Amino acid sequence: MFGGIPFEHFGHGGGGGGGGFRNGGGPSEAVDTTKLYETLGVKKTATEQELRKAYKKLAVKHHPDRGGDADKFKEISAANEILSDKEKRAKYDKYGLEGVSDDGGGGGHGGNDLFDMFFGGGGGRGRGGRGAGRRKGPSMTHPIKVSLEDLYNGKTVKLAVNRKVIVGEASDCSSCRGQGMVMEMRQIGPGMIQQMQKNCDSCNGQGFKAKTKTERKVLEVHVDKGMKNNDKVTFSEMADEVPNMETGDIVFVVQEKEHTLFKRKGADLLIEKNISLNQALCGFKFMITHLDNRQIVIKSNPGEIIKPIADQGKYPFMKIVPDEGMPSRGNPFVKGNLYILFRVKFPSDGDLDLSTIEKLREILPEPDDELMYDEHDVEEVNLGPGDVTKFGSGGASSHDSAYDSDDDNAGANPGCQQA
Repeated sequence: MFGGIPFEHFGHGGGGGGGGFRNGGGPSEAVDTTKLYETLGVKKTATEQELRKAYKKLAVKHHPDRGGDADKFKEISAANEILSDKEKRAKYDKYGLEGVSDDGGGGGHGGNDLFDMFFGGGGGRGRGGRGAGRRKGPSMTHPIKVSLEDLYNGKTVKLAVNRKVIVGEASDCSSCRGQGMVMEMRQIGPGMIQQMQKNCDSCNGQGFKAKTKTERKVLEVHVDKGMKNNDKVTFSEMADEVPNMETGDIVFVVQEKEHTLFKRKGADLLIEKNISLNQALCGFKFMITHLDNRQIVIKSNPGEIIKPIADQGKYPFMKIVPDEGMPSRGNPFVKGNLYILFRVKFPSDGDLDLSTIEKLREILPEPDDELMYDEHDVEEVNLGPGDVTKFGSGGASSHDSAYDSDDDNAGANPGCQQA
């Protein structure tokens, strides 16, 4: 964020400061935990609001754009960046400046790690190696649509991407003097001026500028067997290069295409199969082409009955073909199961003539019981079509009537009145 090492004179435990580390790597007994608070001119017990107020006041006073001391401004900004973070503040209060030198906490790390984290490591601003604590640049995400066949068998796809790479070395932005921030002054009334700090438009808040060129790169995206929807294939540090930041990644996100036959959940596959009543009772065979182009004949066992609905009475009737589902990612030899959801198609009214009905009555188990009754004494009725959604809506409420209620005389004859 800022150049230079503003706390260089803090990081060495000379005199009574005691901020240094012993040769053994642990913090010395006299750890300085007050310098940052002194830099902002607040007490160690200062609240977050008091810290923000003190920082804003000092930042306006010492900002280089207003003739302030650049090194002092860096110290103020770095002190605020540490103390405004609860975790970093707690580490600093316990271990001093070097306690927040990196994410390790607890001391035992050199103070220069802290400067690398906040200020880019002093002079290493170009395209050089990875500096400790440097921020990572933005990643680039691209969707890649893949068929279920490709996810079953695996596939390598070559894709061309365009990325920006830095030419030469990065340099400080002249507009913000490498700070990434500029002070903007606005007049909000007679004799009243508002000062606001904002990102530098010239360098987009980076504090650095660099010449870039467009590079075309062909990447081989390996789609592993068993990958799922939204799985990712990552190419590390292949995104656009940004000055003084680690290069971001290019991430390809798998988007599974819908299949005409198979539905997928995890490593299992499902197909729906319509069969006739004859097939449900007497057996069936049918063929499918699997995702690896194998042809598979699926048949029922002798005497097996396919029911219209499962025994629980809640779900459709299902069977499985073991180990004919999707391969598992990382272990493609272990596969899921193939589920088959059956829908039994019954004959429609008029499909069966009387002779066929008599034959079925003789063949099928549990025929209708014969009832003994006198047709002149017992009323016979026939069935009509029904709709379960209209259950409860029968009776007078389903017909137009002028006499809906004993208390409602709206439709009654004007000459008739309730006694």
